[in-house]
Amino acid sequence: MTAAGAAGLDALRRDPSAAVLGFDFDGTLAPIVDDPAAARAHPGAAPALARLAPRVRALVIVTGRPAGVAVEYGGFEGIDGLVVLGQYGLERWESGELTVPEPPPGVAEARAALPGILEAAGAPAEVSVEDKGQAVAVHTRRAPEPQAVFERLRGPLAELAERTGLVLEPGRFVLEVRPPGMDKGQALRGFIDTAVPGGALPSAVLFAGDDLGDLAAYDAIDALRAEGVPGIKLCSGSAEVTALAERADLVVDGPAGVVEFLNGLLPD
Repeated sequence: MTAAGAAGLDALRRDPSAAVLGFDFDGTLAPIVDDPAAARAHPGAAPALARLAPRVRALVIVTGRPAGVAVEYGGFEGIDGLVVLGQYGLERWESGELTVPEPPPGVAEARAALPGILEAAGAPAEVSVEDKGQAVAVHTRRAPEPQAVFERLRGPLAELAERTGLVLEPGRFVLEVRPPGMDKGQALRGFIDTAVPGGALPSAVLFAGDDLGDLAAYDAIDALRAEGVPGIKLCSGSAEVTALAERADLVVDGPAGVVEFLNGLLPD
């Protein structure tokens, strides 16, 4: 662990009741699988979060998934105090209540144009499209050459995003066309600014992620450190993405490693 991360961990353990813990979902709390609809949280994730929930100021999951889907796939319904920010912060689930804004018109336009774009680009049949309501995602993981197909589709999907007023978010064998104006760093910071009463800063902040979209949350941790808030950047490591490991304070072995870390975070 880095020196800054060790300081963040010490601060969190000294005063957990004012700490904020944030997490990505896929690849961090849930193993990556070929079919996104088959993803489920690691069996130890929900129990670990439920154990921590009454001991910290706030728990938040910030995910590109629709918030309700992350809650269902994670088995998080009964965890008091947990907040799930879906679609990079556009949606919010809290205490069983789901808030979902209307998607911008560009999403419907992109959804309608996507089949023709994939056909014109020669996308193989194994490429799948996930309709997230607020966004559409193209998965290449099941294609015979997933990285080659990913690179071939990146350009046409970037053009589609620009034409429809959206942005392209690349991930682990996934290219997502989604609304601009929100990322995981903004979502995390906005949550933190309302999580601690009276506008006070938290005693410490942790964020655990695994993919490129989580780098913005790492940026938020760095900005909070500059304001005097100790932070921990935890990486759920994989061979597919190394950019997070290069910036993390601590790298663990996938979702199982994240669960192990959480179980040892605040000893009884």
